[in-house]
Amino acid sequence: MNDPAPRADGGASPAAGSALATAPVAVPRRIGPSDLRVFPVALSGTVFGWTADGPTTTAILDRFVELDGTFIDTADSYAGGRSEIMIGNWMREKRNRDRLTIATKVGKSPDHPGLSAPAVRAAVEASMRRLRVDHIDLLFLHIDDASVSFDETLLAVDELIRAGHVRYFGGSDHTGDRLLEARIASGQLGVAHMVALQKHYNLVHRDEYEGDLARVAGQLDLGVMPRFALAAGFLTGKYRSRADLERERRGAEASRYLNRRGLRIVGALDRVADETGTSVATAALAWLLSRPRVVAPVVSVSAPEQLDAVMAAPRTSLTRHQLTELDRVSE
Repeated sequence: MNDPAPRADGGASPAAGSALATAPVAVPRRIGPSDLRVFPVALSGTVFGWTADGPTTTAILDRFVELDGTFIDTADSYAGGRSEIMIGNWMREKRNRDRLTIATKVGKSPDHPGLSAPAVRAAVEASMRRLRVDHIDLLFLHIDDASVSFDETLLAVDELIRAGHVRYFGGSDHTGDRLLEARIASGQLGVAHMVALQKHYNLVHRDEYEGDLARVAGQLDLGVMPRFALAAGFLTGKYRSRADLERERRGAEASRYLNRRGLRIVGALDRVADETGTSVATAALAWLLSRPRVVAPVVSVSAPEQLDAVMAAPRTSLTRHQLTELDRVSE
């Protein structure tokens, strides 16, 4: 598609906006066995305080909620904590905390590294201060800290849940075996268990999740939040040549996908986007939303207008033929 309009994570099209305006309402999805129900796209706070300044961050957050968004995902390590601060200040100004589901991650911050009990407690307290909230809806363990026993981490998280500081928690960098180990440990200890998993997963990066991890997610009833859902912008269709890579800030990240297989996938997304009257980014996210256990892809944008394509995905139904074609070209 040779579309000059802004794109989510690099891509969107005029058709995406019109489709969003006329499409049916997206049904909220439940995160695993929890009582959290969210709009089926999570807005990532990765760029807030990093490549997105204050006004841009506010504009993105405002547009997200205008388009019915409810689920915001950040981490204590994003921009040295500035992402959480900017989200917290925005929620305080808009007075909309009660309408949102806030997820953050701990384990990677240099101030409170790792998943020891003291680190987890201190990290969560610091995140709540930066976010200006009295509880975190969904806490992710940002790493799999093999230097600390699961018992210690699980007991610390359960203590935070019983204190009302955290509602639910999940994993982010765990193998299937480690997720099973955590579930067994939580059962033996009689503490809360994980309800969600955040993992690198998209049309050009399927193997890491599909297979063992997907099987375990099903066994444990985990809600799955695919991160890098648009593959550093590659799945918006904006990278089709080496020249495209050189023009864009994130070109180096997307370069790994610019090969014969990647271009076949983008070509198939072109056809689906044309057939659905949306965009390449919308089609790529709609495919993810068709996968078992996927609740909400985690997507970052650099400008508010890029959200139109992103937020159209839950309202875009792909046919069996379209899904089969995308499955085939991405195998």
